[in-house]
Amino acid sequence: MGHSAIQAELSSENQNIMLEKLEEFKQQYEEIEQKMSDPDIITDQKRFIKLNKDYKELKPLVEAYHQYKELLSNIESAKEIIKKESDDEFVKMAKDELQEFNAKKEELDEKIKYLLIPKDPQDSKNAVMEIRAGTGGDEAGIFAGDLYRMYSKYIENKGWKKDVISSTEATQGGFKEVIFNVEGEEVYGTLKYESGVHRVQRVPQTETQGRVHTSAASVAVLPEADEFDVDIKDSDIRKDTFCASGPGGQSVNTTYSAIRLTHEPTGIVVSCQDEKSQIKNLNKAMKVLRARIYEMEYQKYMAEIASKRKTMVSTGDRSAKIRTYNYSQGRVTDHRINLTLYNLQNIIDGDLEEIIDKLQTAENAEKLKETIG
Repeated sequence: MGHSAIQAELSSENQNIMLEKLEEFKQQYEEIEQKMSDPDIITDQKRFIKLNKDYKELKPLVEAYHQYKELLSNIESAKEIIKKESDDEFVKMAKDELQEFNAKKEELDEKIKYLLIPKDPQDSKNAVMEIRAGTGGDEAGIFAGDLYRMYSKYIENKGWKKDVISSTEATQGGFKEVIFNVEGEEVYGTLKYESGVHRVQRVPQTETQGRVHTSAASVAVLPEADEFDVDIKDSDIRKDTFCASGPGGQSVNTTYSAIRLTHEPTGIVVSCQDEKSQIKNLNKAMKVLRARIYEMEYQKYMAEIASKRKTMVSTGDRSAKIRTYNYSQGRVTDHRINLTLYNLQNIIDGDLEEIIDKLQTAENAEKLKETIG
């Protein structure tokens, strides 16, 4: 069997898989449509909102299904005319139409493949980001500060909103730790690729000998959890108040406005001291606590995905070294997809678009492989 024949056979097999999947989605769509007219469901607001969201997500797939079926029918009709018709002019018209239909089918194939990529329900959520200085002493703190500025500029360019929840400054500048909330469209789906260990190779500002050091900072990106995502009992939380402190640990105010929450069942501890009001600090701390508890469950789901995927693009493994920033060579390397770019300064200045686009493309290719083989 020739190469083109094998390609045609594979294409026909994929086409059947695609049609089967679209048929399944069409059935789901029709079932949801019926449920949404049920008076019992209309009065259950939470369920109705969920069904309406699913209905809207399925609509483009159902529309593509009807277009695809019509196009396949037109292709078959044109082929039939070419095969049986004796009028040359009629055959020529049919051949022209077939060419047009095949071109449309190619476009629709790509569109449907993209629509069939499973969407992570977390992607549309806001996110909580945590940056922590790792190995490398003072230089690691400075690098954590560089990463914070990089993300701040990227967030600003995207038109998103950033709100610092808590921060601990490092002695030579930068941060030992900084936690902030990011709000906007598809925030988690975009920033989730940043979770992991980031390494920097450069001559530190604190180094007199001019030797290149390797330092690290870890980044964690958590999907923001809504109240109904995580059920936290008040009785499970221990609340402590303390005076907010600045660099070096000195007290910066005399009121007990800073909050420390300890979730007894999981042992998770969250502190917030950036606001002057105790209520505001409590609300921010609860937001992080909810996100961290939610993340524990979410990580189980991510680990399951990781076991099936090779590149582990967005598994959120905090211990994985994901990226190296080499200042002497002006390059940034993302180790998950073997991508090296020689525009370090632009990237550090918040130009992350190309890296994130390529990571999303790599993940989508893997998801597509899982979906239609």
